[in-house]
Amino acid sequence: MARFLDESLDTAIYNKYIKPTQRARKPCVGVEFELPVVNLKDAPVDFDVVHALTDAFIARFGFDDIHRDDEGYIYAAHCPQNDDTLSYDCSYNTLELSFGTECDIKVIDARFRTYYTFMQDFLSEYGHTLTGMGVNPHYAVNRNVPIANGRYRMLFHHLQSYPKYGNAIPFHSNPNFGLFSCAAQVQLDAEEQTLPEVFNTFTRLEPLKSVIFANSLWGRHHEILCGRDGFWKNSLHGLNRHNVDMYRVAFTSSEEISSYIKSMSLYCVERDGKYINFAPTRLEDYFSSDSVEGEYFSDGGYHAIRFAPRIEDLDYLRSFKFEDLTYRGTVEFRSVCTQPVRDIMSVSAFHTGLMERLPDLTRRLDEDRSLYHKGYNAAELRELLNRRPFPTFLDRGAVSSLITDVLDIAADGLRERGLNEEGYLAPLYERAKTLTSPARRLAEGLENGVPLDRFIREYAAL
Repeated sequence: MARFLDESLDTAIYNKYIKPTQRARKPCVGVEFELPVVNLKDAPVDFDVVHALTDAFIARFGFDDIHRDDEGYIYAAHCPQNDDTLSYDCSYNTLELSFGTECDIKVIDARFRTYYTFMQDFLSEYGHTLTGMGVNPHYAVNRNVPIANGRYRMLFHHLQSYPKYGNAIPFHSNPNFGLFSCAAQVQLDAEEQTLPEVFNTFTRLEPLKSVIFANSLWGRHHEILCGRDGFWKNSLHGLNRHNVDMYRVAFTSSEEISSYIKSMSLYCVERDGKYINFAPTRLEDYFSSDSVEGEYFSDGGYHAIRFAPRIEDLDYLRSFKFEDLTYRGTVEFRSVCTQPVRDIMSVSAFHTGLMERLPDLTRRLDEDRSLYHKGYNAAELRELLNRRPFPTFLDRGAVSSLITDVLDIAADGLRERGLNEEGYLAPLYERAKTLTSPARRLAEGLENGVPLDRFIREYAAL
């Protein structure tokens, strides 16, 4: 007999994801940056240097609410005064800065510059640096080991178990991608009545975002400009395609968005302080089961366990969609690679401005004939534009004009906010003109003999 009726799951999804959007949208921005740590000696990152940086940062800026790994090292700290967090994402090779919600991007930028300058000054004394790339440029030499805690141990045990699933999807052989892949993420308030338009319109925008933001060069011959897409899509996270990548449906209501969430899969929960990992299971199937079989880590090994689902387990749902509805009543935009540091605020400005002028963006994409109406959907177009060769069926000048129009809409939205934030879009206009992303520039430079070290330093410059 099913443990939970559909109505209970539907209600839980509604309360968690839809109800928080039933209030007026605030013009505030939440920002997260993941930055690769690089040893300039072309050697593995020295974790002792990273831990010393963490201690110095906390002492300088008064962060507390400290979280330590199983070996006693700090992997996260929080500042209650401004709600900023310093943490390490999956490994000590990736430093993450998450900023408390602000209505003015310039306020976040000022704090970021202060933090970043301090960290770079510290790291430079030890021959290390942070840089603005979507893949750690020294991933092949780094010690790619997860942070020693229950969550990350579970996560990488889960991802490494993909061989058990055969050829269910075209799995890649880099289940440790989370240890070297970096993003720049933005969260913006959303309202229930506009949720379908937000998801539909920003999904159609994804191919153009790849053209100007791609920065995770990948492949033996540098043939992929945005490798991050494939990392998630063709990992165990992507066994259920509804957990990853782009939406391939057009939504007409918040109820349809709820139904989509209901079709996602769960792969872990927590019981008695221990993470339990199990085969990715659709929410409907999970919550209709009397018990689920999984495994947990204890005393140096993994042990089988059978446990009963609880409706509260919905809190462990992890979606990796490019546009993701959160429990905060926000939409999180997750498809953009970390950018060269001097341009890093362009990601926030781009999405913030477009959200202010969402109907204008929708109309411009509706009118477009340079990208769409050529036999390809948004997901197919993004996949094509993630690669080095520009599609021959697209007119470069027309695509450049379309991106420029989108940037103009974003600039209008920022001007409407009246906070003088539109200057952050300036580097994107040059990218739109030349159809050159940071990854394309890197690939062409490397092939012309420019050393990687020069790009590491250039993309690190503030």
